[in-house]
Amino acid sequence: MQRFLQRFALLVAGTLSGFDRLVFKGKLCPLYSPEGMNYLLSANHVAHKEFKQYAKEVTARVIASSGEPQAKAKGCYRYLNSSNIDKEQVAREFAARRRGQPGLICVLGCLEPCWTFDWVTDGKGGSTIRGEPGKCKQLYHYYQHPSFGWLYVRLQTWFPFEIQVGLNGREWLARQMDRDKLRYRRHENKFLWVRDWQRAQRLLDEQLQTDWQRELDALQQEVHPLHPGHLGRMPVKYNWTAFQSEWATDIAFRRQEELEPWFERWLRQAMLSYDHNDILGFFGHAPSLYRKGRHRIETSVLANFEGRRVKHRLDGNSLKMYHEANVLRAETTLNNVERIYVRRPPADDPEGPVRRRPMRRSVEDLPQRALLCQAANERYVEALAATAETRTVRELAEPLTRRVPEPRRDSGPGIRYVRGLNPLAELDAALLTALSDPRWMVQGLRNRDLVAALYPAASEDPGERRRRSARVTRLLRLLRAHELLDKIPESHRYQVGAEARARIQTLLACRNANPDQLVANAA
Repeated sequence: MQRFLQRFALLVAGTLSGFDRLVFKGKLCPLYSPEGMNYLLSANHVAHKEFKQYAKEVTARVIASSGEPQAKAKGCYRYLNSSNIDKEQVAREFAARRRGQPGLICVLGCLEPCWTFDWVTDGKGGSTIRGEPGKCKQLYHYYQHPSFGWLYVRLQTWFPFEIQVGLNGREWLARQMDRDKLRYRRHENKFLWVRDWQRAQRLLDEQLQTDWQRELDALQQEVHPLHPGHLGRMPVKYNWTAFQSEWATDIAFRRQEELEPWFERWLRQAMLSYDHNDILGFFGHAPSLYRKGRHRIETSVLANFEGRRVKHRLDGNSLKMYHEANVLRAETTLNNVERIYVRRPPADDPEGPVRRRPMRRSVEDLPQRALLCQAANERYVEALAATAETRTVRELAEPLTRRVPEPRRDSGPGIRYVRGLNPLAELDAALLTALSDPRWMVQGLRNRDLVAALYPAASEDPGERRRRSARVTRLLRLLRAHELLDKIPESHRYQVGAEARARIQTLLACRNANPDQLVANAA
């Protein structure tokens, strides 16, 4: 993100990167195994045919200890007749009466879909307890927590008593800054101004050191103090996982009027220039996975009363950009981490070999999740920075159209020249498009990478493969002569420099732009 901040140093007031929305789930994992509930009933000497009565009695005890009766007595309980009712809005109405006092705000009851258990027979005199989709009463406890701020804890009141916790990292940051007496201006979950941005970032970084198992167990005890006593002779601990996470990078401009013109350019750039290769590169994936049909990619633009946002979806995860007031936000949302591979040891052997494995949902891996999301946000913002160009297209394109000396060799004849480039011609435009791929920002570009980009259909003919490689070798020499590529020392890789990326992105945006819009801007 350094390139972006250097280019907009006079316009940017500060940046913040950290978690926004976090949703955790707590499950009694042994109960989800095929025989889990059968083991529980056996341990507590409960027959299968008595399961429903047993479950009703346990549910009644769980509800009685959950705080629902006390909430009813205090007038802060409400049963919602539909799961479509906005629970956040209802809870905010209760919060307005408390005037910001910490503690429990309200308890909301609602019938919602869930995973539950029931007694079934096999028709041959046998029976079992089987897991299946169903519905049961859910209790939403909303809190003004002294550390985390606004949050909710949802308790399922029927076996297997799943718990869900939702909180916001920016709400948490506000509590941290209040504690440290750090002044700020805030609009919802965005900070428009902070007295000391670096200090605020350090507070956000502290969130990654949280002992989540301890904190989530404490919240579980608030809403479900009966645990694990209601399980009888088979006490099981809750296993906590990160069900959903949003990692946001906020760039606060000094004035909203300075951000809005740039945002319109970035929005056009994201829609006109970013294809599936770009989006895969932002997430750190190889484009070959798309050619093999392993990823579903979508890009959409949404307009609402607050403005517009562009969103790129990949395998249930997403990367989006939008602005609110003077804050530009790039945000990576992870819902399906199983499709993301990271280097880690086996789950059951922390000292084992480190290899590429699917990312885990465990709360222990939240720091690794944060690193991946931050890298995705930075690649996206860096790609945006290349479109922020104050020079004219003539100043950018004219040097590339001239003949220039080719890169010097250790030996050989005198100076040799290479041709100029034509950014509007099909072949040269395809070459520049291949160079603009953000994945080269991570590991550099090789001859074989450029061959694959320029020739999507692989050839089985060895002679044709040699001809393609030789042509790309000449193109690499051409690009180096025009200072669009820098050779990485002691390797066969090439890097697209920051200045070269700015030239390439601007020329491609011009090539793909609407002519009426260009004429209007020129006028």
